[in-house]
Amino acid sequence: MNDFSSLRFLDRFQFLFRRLGIDYDDMRKILQLKLTMDQRRVPTIFNMDSSKKKQGNQFLKSLWLYALYGLISVPFLFFGDHYMLQMSLLFGITMFFLMTSMISDFTSVLLDVRDKNIIGTKPVSKKAISAAKMVHVGMYIALLAGAFLAAPFIVMIFTKGILFSLLFIGVILLNLIFIIALTALIYIFTLQIFSGELLKDIINYVQILLSVGIVVGYQLLARSFEVIDLTVSYTFSWWHVFIPPIWFGAPFELLLRQNMSSGIIFLSLLALFVPIISIIIYARLMPSFERNLEKLLNESGTSRQKLFKLDHLWSRLVCFNREERVFFQFASAMMKKERDFKLKVYPSLGFALFFPFVFLFNSFNNELTGNIGDSKMYLTIYIGSIMIPAAIHMLKYSENYNGSWILRTVSLADSLSLHRGAIKAFFVKLYLPVFAVLSVVFLFIFSPRIAPDLVAVLLGGWLHTIISYKLLNNRTYPFSQSFELAQDTNTAFNILLSLMAGLFALVHYIVLSFSYGIYFYIGALLIVTVVSWLIIFRNNDAQLKQG
Repeated sequence: MNDFSSLRFLDRFQFLFRRLGIDYDDMRKILQLKLTMDQRRVPTIFNMDSSKKKQGNQFLKSLWLYALYGLISVPFLFFGDHYMLQMSLLFGITMFFLMTSMISDFTSVLLDVRDKNIIGTKPVSKKAISAAKMVHVGMYIALLAGAFLAAPFIVMIFTKGILFSLLFIGVILLNLIFIIALTALIYIFTLQIFSGELLKDIINYVQILLSVGIVVGYQLLARSFEVIDLTVSYTFSWWHVFIPPIWFGAPFELLLRQNMSSGIIFLSLLALFVPIISIIIYARLMPSFERNLEKLLNESGTSRQKLFKLDHLWSRLVCFNREERVFFQFASAMMKKERDFKLKVYPSLGFALFFPFVFLFNSFNNELTGNIGDSKMYLTIYIGSIMIPAAIHMLKYSENYNGSWILRTVSLADSLSLHRGAIKAFFVKLYLPVFAVLSVVFLFIFSPRIAPDLVAVLLGGWLHTIISYKLLNNRTYPFSQSFELAQDTNTAFNILLSLMAGLFALVHYIVLSFSYGIYFYIGALLIVTVVSWLIIFRNNDAQLKQG
């Protein structure tokens, strides 16, 4: 195995591990093995060409992409001397990228039970195994942060000076410790409470909520500052203690601007002590964490009979032949069971629920809006449709894609029933719940007068779904490809399909200018949707089922 340069650097600090009672030699060997295995792992952010075999550590080769993303934070450094604003935004963006990377790429490392099953049976201390896992994750998060912050740091040296840059290095180290410990502690407490198959689902939902929560935090972060006559001001509020990026911006205001207000001092103390306390708590809980990881090996026999009956009822309502109903129930079960599918799709459902209310909230604060209940701001509900192309695209992928051979061998009277069942399952099980929640809230805000508009939005969502399926998924079976291929896609094309929701909203806005225009629009949508469905899913279009 290679003697990695990161390990040689770590050797200089081996005395710290030995003082903590960790067998450094064993830990180093475990890390060497992990780093060697990592050369086979593909990071989520890196678009790989699956048709070619790649050599070397693909994670390291992807760091240039993180460095490119880091350029988006450079402009914040030119906001004058508003250190609190600059650094809070910079740390907010950094935490977003690093925590989403922890979720997408390193959750499997934190929750890996192979160390216990393979290395744990050897004469190796549990401390060495646990330390190797934490150092392994810490190494890669440090590399990610280094790549992402390289451009801002270089600019910082020339625009802010050496003292500012040195303080930044110290604070970013505390930030990295906090990110790693926070993610690990979330999983620790999840493992402590739940067990078996339910635990795996709960962990999945924790990952999803964390992704959505990071975006929600951005909205709160932006609202922590006021711009008055182009002058930025910051006023401490009690709820700022729940927004970590503001903690890490406070030391710059305290030490460099000599702002000695009680709020700034308190936030600075949080930035210093919370990461340290959290990593100590993690270290204390690590033994129980490793024991609880065994729960991931347990399969729960929880009955899903009620969900099956509900799927059966829906299939009877929306499907028109037996084969289509069977595939509707199959697709519904796959969407509930596939954790990778939920991890990649459910955050977009959360965003679809959240962002329409962000725009409404901004309208409430806009003095020019007037009475929002009488406005056309209900058209922001179309934002809930931007998730359609991404979710439709993911219908192609499955953790158990190898079993898709059976779909090619089964004899079907209607070769397109599988596709029709899958698209209806998506619309009923994923889109309709989001639309229903938004509709109830919007009806309460804008009154029942918008009921016809909601019908138009629903029909537009169905047409959007059909078009997306035609352009993204129509040449392969649903759930027939590996998630490793999910990155081999034209991202720009998916974004354009998402923007189609804006096109529907624009047309909707225009027809509202005419008397009874909304009713003519509903009729036109109904006709176009039926015709599109018949054209795309006509029985003689055999190419749709070719993988």
